[in-house]
Amino acid sequence: MTSGGKMANDVDVDLGHLFASLRRKWWRIAFFAFAITAIAFMLAAMATPHYRAETRVLIEVGESVYTRPQAADTGERASLDAESVASQVEVIASTQILTQVARELDLASREEFEADGQSLLDRVLVIIGLKRDAGAIPPEERVLDTFREKLEVYRVENSRVIVIRFSSEDPELAARVPNAIADAYVASQRAAKAESNENATEWLEPEIADLGDRVKEAEARVAEFRARSDLLIGQNNTVLATQQLSELSSELSRVRANRSAAEARGQTVRAAIEQGAALETVPEVLASNLIQRLRERQVELRAQIADLSTSLLDNHPHIKALQSQLADLDAQIRIEARKVLEGLEQEAEMARLRERELTADLNTLKAESARADEEQVELRALEREAAAQRQLLESYLTRYREAAARGDRNYLPVDARIFSRAITPSEPYFPKILPITLAAFAGSLLLMGIVVLLQELFSGRALRPATGDIEPVPQVRMPATAEDVPPAPPAPPAPAAPAIGSLGEVNVEAAAEALISTGVARAIFISPEGDEAAATAVLVAREVADAGLRVLLLDLTASGAVSRPTLESKIYPGITNLLAAEAQFADVIHADLYSACHVIPIGTAEPDRAMRGIDRLPIIMNSLTTAYDLVVAECGAADAPAIERLMDDDTRVLVSVLDPKEESVVAAASELQEEGFGTPLLVTPAGYISPAAPPGRDVA
Repeated sequence: MTSGGKMANDVDVDLGHLFASLRRKWWRIAFFAFAITAIAFMLAAMATPHYRAETRVLIEVGESVYTRPQAADTGERASLDAESVASQVEVIASTQILTQVARELDLASREEFEADGQSLLDRVLVIIGLKRDAGAIPPEERVLDTFREKLEVYRVENSRVIVIRFSSEDPELAARVPNAIADAYVASQRAAKAESNENATEWLEPEIADLGDRVKEAEARVAEFRARSDLLIGQNNTVLATQQLSELSSELSRVRANRSAAEARGQTVRAAIEQGAALETVPEVLASNLIQRLRERQVELRAQIADLSTSLLDNHPHIKALQSQLADLDAQIRIEARKVLEGLEQEAEMARLRERELTADLNTLKAESARADEEQVELRALEREAAAQRQLLESYLTRYREAAARGDRNYLPVDARIFSRAITPSEPYFPKILPITLAAFAGSLLLMGIVVLLQELFSGRALRPATGDIEPVPQVRMPATAEDVPPAPPAPPAPAAPAIGSLGEVNVEAAAEALISTGVARAIFISPEGDEAAATAVLVAREVADAGLRVLLLDLTASGAVSRPTLESKIYPGITNLLAAEAQFADVIHADLYSACHVIPIGTAEPDRAMRGIDRLPIIMNSLTTAYDLVVAECGAADAPAIERLMDDDTRVLVSVLDPKEESVVAAASELQEEGFGTPLLVTPAGYISPAAPPGRDVA
């Protein structure tokens, strides 16, 4: 079989003959089209005209910006979102509003809403049981059902506009109904707001009275606690004890600084006296007025001694008298310095006494301040409770005044506005006689043309035998027994073996034709003579793949005899890896090097591990059968029980044969028949040369 060969019973559609049938039967098509068009025209002309009108309502905030409550912004935004607008559509179409409108307009008395006003089509549907008899429905329910059939309420996309559309046989009623529905909706919204406002005032009155009592109690507890705790408030709204503690701390810091300064000055003076240093360098000594005068006298005496020393000797009585006076002045200066030191020490001691007193007072104030802080925490808690109650009371009072004022003035704006009212339509929207007639004519022409074409196709008059440039290969019928295999057509002179042997075996081409013609999904090969005979499965799979079918070759031999020649002996993951759950289908399916066939090799997994997953083999075979037109499985020298798990209702068993007289071949065929697999087809590869094989290379 060649890749371009066709089946002998293939046929083509003769398009010329097919479309010529439309020309031959034009009168039938035209008659049917005109008949349908006439019927459609009469039905449209006889139909009762229906009129339609619509009213449009805009959902928007009706509250004025000058009268809007302070806490209304959040509620307004929620009332204008898409979900709220869609909810208003359901409110408009509610039973309550429709019932109210039906009663106001007395729709029950109109003929189109009565049970005996049904059309002929409605009566036919009632008779055959496809529609409920309107006469058995209560009048009010019947009116509502008819009302809803004629009414259409929807929201305009991406807007807050709601359309109320109604159709009726009466043009005036078609306009009155949507206007009445819109008015009833607005009135119901206003009534709902009035009821909500009234309920709010009724609920707020006792709440305000109760809150007033609670505010009084909370403020009384604050005053009582402040009086009991004796919490006096000083400057900057702070507790007096805390304020005194702060002032006393500042005073203590100042006293400590003065004491430290006095001690430091005293130590300086004492050090100067004890060390005999010049006292004129000590600032505290120089600050004394007496010492300053004594120092001035010393300067005068030294000046006199210096003047007299120019004319008198040191032993002169006058000079000695002046030096004696100078020594007395030094002694007086030191005495005065000691007095300054005593004053500084006394000042430091007084500072220390003052420091101790302030420290004691500070500790006392600390205890009082801590107690005052604890009491102030409790006081603030009571004040917060009183403030919260007062704030809530003020909020309730504000809301109550607003609600009461709206109720007294009857100012309850609705969040909806009718901006387009329905007007009485002048032309009916149904029926449109001309469009209906034209559509019926075009549809009947198309329908009748399709019917004529299908008749020609199903009758076989528009089919002709398929033709081509390549000689068709004779169809091979799957034989019931090996002896029933018909002889193959004469082959051109070649070194190939005959198509049928002495025991009824067939060649590769005939086996491939048999698998294609019978349309089997699985072909199970066994090779009793060993791996050499397994090459037959490869040849048959390639031949079927060359015919254009999707073919998978599955290698189930122990040695990989099938996958080695197709993949040039390269080692790839295969069926054992699938059974061992080590790979996916995409990892184990490989392309044949010499044909369009796909190959699953034996694989690389350990045989023991693969055999533990042998129960997955039927599932794998079912998946492969779904994906491919034909799955060819070569099982090697397997017996009949071994291939049983590969079988299904659409499977053919074949035996690869090298020597038809081999005892193993005869025994294998007999075993298959005894096990109920039918008579296997014996296939021999003798003389076969694949067109896909390169010169000089054995395809197997």
